[in-house]
Amino acid sequence: MADPARTRIGVAVDIPEPWGALLTRRRAEAGDPQAAYTPAHVTLLGPTEVDTDALPAVEKHLEAVAAAQPPFTIHLRGTGTFRPITEVVFVTLAIGISECELLAEGITRSADIHRDSRFPYHPHVTVAQDVAPEALDAVFDDLAGFSARFPVSSFTLFSHGGEGPWQPRRDFPLGS
Repeated sequence: MADPARTRIGVAVDIPEPWGALLTRRRAEAGDPQAAYTPAHVTLLGPTEVDTDALPAVEKHLEAVAAAQPPFTIHLRGTGTFRPITEVVFVTLAIGISECELLAEGITRSADIHRDSRFPYHPHVTVAQDVAPEALDAVFDDLAGFSARFPVSSFTLFSHGGEGPWQPRRDFPLGS
């Protein structure tokens, strides 16, 4: 049972259509069960527990982070992997890396967000995770020529109650 005093949040840039559905569908075809709960996105803050009472302060902090970052472009191109460290295949960012890094760094400066990450931040779009090696190889090869370019004018705060998909909580416009 979830602790009502704590809320699990995440912050991400959604991948717009038609690319978001395509990447989410390809993740599902690889057998990754997370595809049903997590649409294609670039993570800015991975799943993190915060005090439920702190959510208004977290949202105020996210407003300030978003306001300080002008809109930018993401260009997704090709695939990468974290293997052999973790069994993950992803679509890479060719443009937009620095902007995502700045946003991620700003978000974690909140006094209410305490996150110990096992790995350094690397913006990407996960397309297969913890599936059979053959499925990882197939996704890596299938999406090697993938390319999408789109403007980013906001990021989204999501929450998760422990079951079902992540729920969008609020969008934060950039440069406002």
